[in-house]
Parts: sequence; structure tokens; C-alpha cells
Amino acid sequence: MISIEQQQKLLLNVSKELSEPITAYAIGGTAMMFLGYKEATLDIDLVFANDKDKNIFRKAAENLGFREMNSIKVYGTKKNQPVMLKLDDTRFDLFVNKVIDFMFSENMQNRANQTHQFGENLILKIANPHDIILMKCATDRLKDKDDAIRIIQNTKIIWNIIVEEAKNQVKLGEERAIFELGCFLEDIKKALGEKIPKEILDELFDLSQNQAEKKSQKKT
Repeated sequence: MISIEQQQKLLLNVSKELSEPITAYAIGGTAMMFLGYKEATLDIDLVFANDKDKNIFRKAAENLGFREMNSIKVYGTKKNQPVMLKLDDTRFDLFVNKVIDFMFSENMQNRANQTHQFGENLILKIANPHDIILMKCATDRLKDKDDAIRIIQNTKIIWNIIVEEAKNQVKLGEERAIFELGCFLEDIKKALGEKIPKEILDELFDLSQNQAEKKSQKKT
């Protein structure tokens, strides 16, 4: 586990090793720490706009002693896995544009309106809580549902933002986004009850059904 203070110090040290200024988006537990939802995390999840920025960050982390580890141990056989770098008990998960089955869309980037600068070269933008939930749905690791529950319990969720982004993901080519979000929220509802509105689950189910019917019609 890495604490808030340790994370801040580490990001500052990485910044000192960067060869040029870059911007990254914090998602997952990292974003939750900046937003005050938790005090420690297992890994630092970052999304980059391109491979160049990711590789610059990777080189800086490797200068500090981080080395690549096998992502299959954490993400199994899921597609679009991150580059994972580890040093002792600290781990970076580095994504580019896409987090497993979800694009880190332009809308998500625009909603990341909290910004932190580390040294001269690292700008970190913090994902919006609604988008953290969507990314938790994408990664769907053991702890991700617990993190999503924590966000929902401590935030006034505007559910339309999440539904509209799921629809946007389908437009971007991520056909399973609506279905996967519906399944994810159904599981969470078992713990949160009415905090997950029934009408939202119904809407996601209807959208998923309509999507399946349209796909079936194209085949016939």
C-alpha cells in the first residue's frame, strides 16, 4: 500500500526524472486519494493520451528502479492491459487512451477539472468521480466494486452522466459498455440497495436490449 504522502513524494521524484513535460490522468485509487475517498492505494493508475508520454513516464520510473511485471497476474486475460511497473510494494499501472474495455474519452478528459503539478514536468489531472466508477467497471478487479461503493456512498451521483458516457462509449466502438455497466451496477445494488436507482438499471437494460436487437437485425 502507498499513502497519500508517499504518493506525492513518488510523483515528485518521477517528475525530476522526466525528459520533458507531460500530462497524465489519474484514475482508480490514485484519483480517489486526491479526491479524499481513501488514504492509501495498492497501485497508481494513470492514463496517457499517447504512447510517447507513457514511454517518457516509464523511462523516468525505471530510472528510479521500477521494473515491468506481468499484467496477467492482475488483469487475467483482459484486453488492453496496462504496462505495469513495480518497485518493492509500489506499482504503476500505465494505460494509453483505453482502460481495458472503456475509452478514456474526450468527455472524461474534460470532466477531469482538478489539476496538480509535480515539479516542472508532470501535470496530473484527476478523473471525475462519475468516470472513476466507469473505469472501475472496466477493470472490475476484486477491489473495484468496493471502491465504486465508497464513491457512491460519499458522492451525490448524477446518474445521467454515467448513462450518457456509457452510450458515448458505444458510439466510440466499445459495444459492451452499456451491458457491462448494467451488470456492474446490479452487483453493487446488492450492497447499496436504493442508492442505485431502479430506473437507471431499467434504462441500461432497455438500452442493452435495443442494442442487441439492432445488431441482430443487421445480421438478417
